[in-house]
Amino acid sequence: MSVKFSEDVVPLTDLKVNPGRVVKHAVEAHRPVLLTSRGRGVAVMQSVADYEQAADERAFMRAVVAGLADLDAGREVSLSEAKARFGLG
Repeated sequence: MSVKFSEDVVPLTDLKVNPGRVVKHAVEAHRPVLLTSRGRGVAVMQSVADYEQAADERAFMRAVVAGLADLDAGREVSLSEAKARFGLG
Protein backbone atom coordinates (compact mmCIF):
# COMPACT_ATOMS: atom_id res chain seq x y z
CA MET A 1 0.00 0.00 0.00
CA SER A 2 1.73 3.14 -1.19
CA VAL A 3 0.70 6.75 -1.34
CA LYS A 4 0.00 8.23 -4.78
CA PHE A 5 1.14 11.78 -4.19
CA SER A 6 -0.98 13.06 -7.08
CA GLU A 7 -4.14 11.71 -5.41
CA ASP A 8 -3.53 10.96 -1.75
CA VAL A 9 -2.06 14.18 -0.34
CA VAL A 10 -4.77 16.49 0.96
CA PRO A 11 -4.40 19.85 2.67
CA LEU A 12 -6.33 20.22 5.93
CA THR A 13 -8.32 23.03 4.34
CA ASP A 14 -9.70 20.54 1.77
CA LEU A 15 -10.65 18.20 4.60
CA LYS A 16 -12.49 21.04 6.35
CA VAL A 17 -14.35 22.02 3.17
CA ASN A 18 -15.38 18.53 2.05
CA PRO A 19 -14.61 15.81 4.63
CA GLY A 20 -16.95 13.32 2.98
CA ARG A 21 -15.00 13.40 -0.27
CA VAL A 22 -11.70 12.79 1.52
CA VAL A 23 -13.11 9.90 3.58
CA LYS A 24 -14.74 8.38 0.49
CA HIS A 25 -11.40 8.54 -1.34
CA ALA A 26 -9.59 6.77 1.53
CA VAL A 27 -12.22 4.04 1.63
CA GLU A 28 -12.43 3.47 -2.12
CA ALA A 29 -8.70 3.77 -2.92
CA HIS A 30 -7.64 1.44 -0.06
CA ARG A 31 -4.67 3.75 0.48
CA PRO A 32 -3.95 6.13 3.34
CA VAL A 33 -4.51 9.84 2.77
CA LEU A 34 -1.72 12.15 3.95
CA LEU A 35 -3.14 15.31 5.51
CA THR A 36 -0.93 18.37 5.29
CA SER A 37 -0.76 21.76 6.92
CA ARG A 38 1.38 24.45 5.32
CA GLY A 39 2.94 21.85 3.06
CA ARG A 40 3.98 19.46 5.82
CA GLY A 41 2.45 16.10 6.66
CA VAL A 42 0.55 16.23 9.96
CA ALA A 43 -1.69 13.16 9.98
CA VAL A 44 -2.77 10.09 8.03
CA MET A 45 -6.37 9.06 7.39
CA GLN A 46 -7.20 5.45 6.62
CA SER A 47 -10.41 3.45 6.41
CA VAL A 48 -11.21 1.29 9.42
CA ALA A 49 -11.22 -1.88 7.31
CA ASP A 50 -7.78 -1.11 5.86
CA TYR A 51 -6.43 -0.20 9.31
CA GLU A 52 -7.70 -3.48 10.79
CA GLN A 53 -6.24 -5.50 7.91
CA ALA A 54 -2.85 -3.80 8.30
CA ALA A 55 -2.93 -4.39 12.07
CA ASP A 56 -3.72 -8.09 11.52
CA GLU A 57 -0.87 -8.38 9.02
CA ARG A 58 1.57 -6.73 11.44
CA ALA A 59 0.49 -9.07 14.25
CA PHE A 60 0.93 -12.09 11.97
CA MET A 61 4.41 -10.96 10.91
CA ARG A 62 5.41 -10.39 14.56
CA ALA A 63 4.27 -13.93 15.36
CA VAL A 64 6.27 -15.33 12.45
CA VAL A 65 9.39 -13.44 13.57
CA ALA A 66 8.89 -14.66 17.16
CA GLY A 67 8.48 -18.23 15.91
CA LEU A 68 11.64 -18.02 13.84
CA ALA A 69 13.50 -16.60 16.86
CA ASP A 70 12.26 -19.54 18.94
CA LEU A 71 13.57 -21.98 16.33
CA ASP A 72 16.95 -20.23 16.25
CA ALA A 73 17.12 -20.40 20.05
CA GLY A 74 16.23 -24.10 20.13
CA ARG A 75 12.82 -23.53 21.71
CA GLU A 76 10.82 -26.10 19.80
CA VAL A 77 8.72 -29.17 20.48
CA SER A 78 7.74 -32.10 18.32
CA LEU A 79 4.28 -32.29 16.78
CA SER A 80 3.33 -35.20 19.05
CA GLU A 81 4.41 -33.23 22.14
CA ALA A 82 2.41 -30.18 21.01
CA LYS A 83 -0.67 -32.33 20.43
CA ALA A 84 -0.26 -33.87 23.89
CA ARG A 85 0.03 -30.44 25.52
CA PHE A 86 -3.21 -29.34 23.91
CA GLY A 87 -5.01 -32.65 24.50
CA LEU A 88 -5.30 -33.43 20.81
CA GLY A 89 -4.03 -36.90 20.78
